[in-house]
Amino acid sequence: MFFEDVSQVQEIAGKCGTAVFVVPDEFQVEIPQALVLQPEEKTVITIEQVREMMTRLELKQTKDVYVVIRPAEKLQLEAANAFLKSLEEPGDKVHYVLITSKPSMLLSTILSRASLYYLRVQDDGSIHADDKVKDLAKRLMVARPADLPSLADEIAKKKDGTRAYALEVVGTVIEMLYKSYFITNKDVFVRKLPKFLALYEHLMQNGHVKLQIVASLI
Repeated sequence: MFFEDVSQVQEIAGKCGTAVFVVPDEFQVEIPQALVLQPEEKTVITIEQVREMMTRLELKQTKDVYVVIRPAEKLQLEAANAFLKSLEEPGDKVHYVLITSKPSMLLSTILSRASLYYLRVQDDGSIHADDKVKDLAKRLMVARPADLPSLADEIAKKKDGTRAYALEVVGTVIEMLYKSYFITNKDVFVRKLPKFLALYEHLMQNGHVKLQIVASLI
């Protein structure tokens, strides 16, 4: 769903355990006394940072604690996987606030565990991907079973980084489905999500690209 102002983030996050907020990079989000995870010496959020944060949260919390992860797409794969159990069962007083401008780059396993909120400024449905990726994503989103093999071949033609390219296309489909649902409120977009989330997860686990595209979406 949409929210109107970044000042609402803490109030919204306080009503759920884990929430993803899609906010342009230039917008500041302030939650007083929040624990913050962000890239430090490296350009990513590492598993060591995540483990340190989880250790700090092992103590019983007597008041609400907000853990802000920004930009959330900078979580290393190992770091994101280490967080999954905590994101699913954060505890009564812990609220995970994942902030990103690129929700399609988040793991499907994270998206499936979180409530998703878009800042209203983005309600034009704009998708931040190049034209070829968006074209493939649109075609994949509405593809009939008979169309899937040729689409899978087209996606797999990307010789340099085939898996990353396939993940970008599928991630863009997921973003399109979320935004289309929030703008139109039509359930048809939500009903398509589970297959694409599963496909994204299979691709992340090094499944065969063409085979997974066809098998997951039939």
